[in-house]
This record gives sequence, structure tokens and C-alpha cells, in this order.
Amino acid sequence: MTKRQENSLLFMWAVSLVATLGSLYFSQVRGYVPCELCWVQRIFMYPLVFVLGVAYVQKNPRIAMTSLVLSVIGGSVSLYHYGIQKLRFLSDSAPSCGQVPCTGEYINYLGFITIPFLALIAFALIAGTSVYLWKSLKEEQ
Repeated sequence: MTKRQENSLLFMWAVSLVATLGSLYFSQVRGYVPCELCWVQRIFMYPLVFVLGVAYVQKNPRIAMTSLVLSVIGGSVSLYHYGIQKLRFLSDSAPSCGQVPCTGEYINYLGFITIPFLALIAFALIAGTSVYLWKSLKEEQ
């Protein structure tokens, strides 16, 4: 494993850890109740902390496809969630999400940074780095 691959694994793990700690901060410290789509995003982010952490310790860059799949699915949910928050035609037809509406915005920094947006950025960084890692493995063969 090259130093770049090792650094890529460390970067992906750090991004997933920060995203996980951020979601826990918003729910446990700030008291924001997550909606159902937030829970789905957590289902795809939280395992990445453990999967990428183990891959980093084991120096296993072949985890790239697993992290890519999890981050693309989670990112797709984040993109949809962000869309129903910010696009009127989507929010008007948004399904009911339970006690907390998925269209609600606990934070709205600079008019566009919401919790699903932050999750989307994290998933995109992990997905992009996974693609880089996957390509670097193909070049070695």
C-alpha cells in the first residue's frame, strides 16, 4: 500500500468520524430530534467510521468499493433530503416523515447550509476519495 492510499483511508475515516460526531452533537447536545431521512443517512454514515477505521489499521485499500457503495446510497438520500428542504416543488409533495417533518431546517447557515447538506458534503468527499482509491488499486495491477 502506498502512502497516498494510506492517507486516503485516513482522510475518509476522519470525514466519517467528524460527520458522525456532528450528527450526535446536533441530536444529543443541541437536542434536535432527527427526522426519518436523517436516520437513514445515519444508517449509511455510522458504519463507515468502523469499516474505514479497520481498513486503515489493516492497511486495506480494497475497502474502496464498500465505502463507495455506502457513500453513494447515503449521499443520494442526503441529496433528496436537501432537495425537499430547498426546492418548493419537492417540498410540496414531500411524504410525511413522522413526528419531525423532513422539510424542517434546524440550521440554515448562509441560506443554504443545512444538516442534510453537511451530510451530502461528507458522503461526496468519501465517495470521491473511494473512486480515487479504487483507480489507484487498478493502476497497481
